Amino acid sequence: MIRTLHRWPGLVALVLLTILALSGAALSVFPAAERLAAPRTEAGLTVAVLAERIRSAYPGVEQIRRAPSGRVIAYWFDAGAPGAAVIYPETGQGVASADPSQTERWLTNLHRSLFLDDAGRLATAAGAAAMLILALSGAVLVARRAGGWRRWFARLRGPLPGRLHVEIARIAVAGLLLSSATALWMAASTFGLLPTATAPAAPVPNHVSGQVGAALGVMDVLAQTPVAEFRELSFPYPGDATDVFTLKTDRGTGYLDQGTGTLLGWVDLTTWEHVTETIYMLHTGRGAATLGLALGLMALGVPVMGVTGVVVWLAGRRARPKISGNVAAGRAETIILVGSEGGSTWSFAATLHRALTEAGQAVHVAPMSAFDPARSGKAQRFLILAATYGDGSAPASAKGFLDRLTGLDAVPLAPVAVLGFGDRNYPAFCAFARDVADAIEAKGFERLLPYDTIDRQSPQDFARWGHSLGAALGIPLELAHQPVPPATEPLTLTSRRDYGAEVQAPTAILRFAVPEMSAWRRLTGQGMSRFQAGDLLGILPEGSTVPRFYSLASGSRDGFVEIVVKKQAGGLCSGQLVALQPGDRVAAFLRRNPGFHAGRQSRPLILIGAGTGIGPLAGIVRGNTQLRPILLVFGMRHPDSDFLYRENLVAWQGEGRLARLVTAVSRGDRPHYVQDALRGEAAQVARMIRDGARVMVCGGRGMAAGVSDALAEILAPAGLTPATLKAQGRYVEDVY
Repeated sequence: MIRTLHRWPGLVALVLLTILALSGAALSVFPAAERLAAPRTEAGLTVAVLAERIRSAYPGVEQIRRAPSGRVIAYWFDAGAPGAAVIYPETGQGVASADPSQTERWLTNLHRSLFLDDAGRLATAAGAAAMLILALSGAVLVARRAGGWRRWFARLRGPLPGRLHVEIARIAVAGLLLSSATALWMAASTFGLLPTATAPAAPVPNHVSGQVGAALGVMDVLAQTPVAEFRELSFPYPGDATDVFTLKTDRGTGYLDQGTGTLLGWVDLTTWEHVTETIYMLHTGRGAATLGLALGLMALGVPVMGVTGVVVWLAGRRARPKISGNVAAGRAETIILVGSEGGSTWSFAATLHRALTEAGQAVHVAPMSAFDPARSGKAQRFLILAATYGDGSAPASAKGFLDRLTGLDAVPLAPVAVLGFGDRNYPAFCAFARDVADAIEAKGFERLLPYDTIDRQSPQDFARWGHSLGAALGIPLELAHQPVPPATEPLTLTSRRDYGAEVQAPTAILRFAVPEMSAWRRLTGQGMSRFQAGDLLGILPEGSTVPRFYSLASGSRDGFVEIVVKKQAGGLCSGQLVALQPGDRVAAFLRRNPGFHAGRQSRPLILIGAGTGIGPLAGIVRGNTQLRPILLVFGMRHPDSDFLYRENLVAWQGEGRLARLVTAVSRGDRPHYVQDALRGEAAQVARMIRDGARVMVCGGRGMAAGVSDALAEILAPAGLTPATLKAQGRYVEDVY
């Protein structure tokens, strides 16, 4: 519901909101410029002295005004001709034209009414309402994605358009809320929808002395009113003894006898008038130039968020299958909650939704981040389909779920089943789903089915689980899932380097050309327009719908796509890749893996890998143009057969991209493993970690476990552990 409420006002009103935001941002500059250009008033100057100076310079003065910026403007008649000027307070002389610039007038008319009078004002009011809805719903969505209001500025991951959209929203949402709410207030006031303040009553004529010509300097009220509080002074009409001086200040409005200077009446500003003036100031920046500039800068985020929002929406439509007949949460018997990072789990949810709907169930599908038992009063069961991100983290659509679960005051009576999705080749197989199942059990939910898992998107595993679910529900349930193949693009092999034939372990460094793509895809970061070493290249082998993933050994700045592949016994994908020749093509796609990026900090890096795990580490060293200190520990079987990237590493060391290279050879008279080499460098490793180094490990699970044990020994004297470094984001693994 919140996503829908956020999406459609933004899509429908995108052009209007962009016009209002850009024109508002431009107008925010004028109050600041006016304040800087306004002639300064000397300290202690009173209205009496200022008015005398101006009347001396312009005997026909009719009115003096002081703008919120401090600029003083005088209006007069001279020989029947009107005049106006910005006044220099020390002399009372005009120094500049009082007329606003043509640019400011044009922008003001555009911003207020789109040059369409009342119809335009209604349109801009509708735009302000849309912006208010977007800001409120956006704030909720940002908090949901970050994992709660307290984690508002938590680190984000995912494609660039989505991250940019949220990063701008984090900063701009407060200003957009303020601007849209005050705009609606002003629009309501313009159309007479708000109560009006009572105007001050004019003095009774018989209270006027009938005298004229009193000197301004002897009028006590003017002499006691500092210019800093002054707003407006209107002079009596020449020759009319019944007319009076009208003085307006920050406190209210007063009327002075023109012959005696006596205060004839005073009316304080009402609370309503104070509120109205404050809202005007907050929206226009008149009287709060710095705030106006800040709001203008925030408004500049609107067109950027509009473009990125459209990109995210289009990407979401491609990633998520269309689920027809998705009933509202409040009317659903079965609620399916989905935790997905790349979108594949949504296709399983769509299959489950379709099967349950055909069986007569009322079903609602939603992201896990939208979990709200209060809105699910009729739900008879919850089915949770959860993938895992990285080393056990919540995927994008499940952010905040565990916190929301922990904060529940009452546990719903509806039972729960948890199904995890992952790949058993990775050590954190379904770790997040396991955490969810444990948390649900600890909270006291009734269990509908035992916790179960799906390995590598297996339709067979899913069908098996479906039979168990059908038995629990007492209905026949066939989950015939057809995996949706990811959108791929062809990669052409340009070169290869072969290793490992001597030890019967064929391994190849494969380099592909970066595919051609449109300017739009490059701008929005789609496809392979942007990638870094450590991101994942998904390969869809012939004869399979399940992709295999390989860590990238290059970044987009290198101008090529590179991976390292070892032929596995019976491996469908690795066998096809190792058999490729230059000119051959494969179907591939990019999956970003920001958890295994080197980052842009200048802190040292400790890179540890063995075998094909050297791939992303070599890519990180290649991209180290800032020459940050890097220690690389690389394990191999024999240097004559599988010393991958040997020539490159030597060259990079000479260029300063690699500070130190340590190798470990596991075959020969004295087998030496990565963890042994790490212990041999214990002093340097400990020193680098004390200096803030980040440890990055890539390779097999056994190697990674040995590295963790060795680091635990090395760090023990300093009171640190690998777990501590992981919690700080300074120890990351890409293991298989």
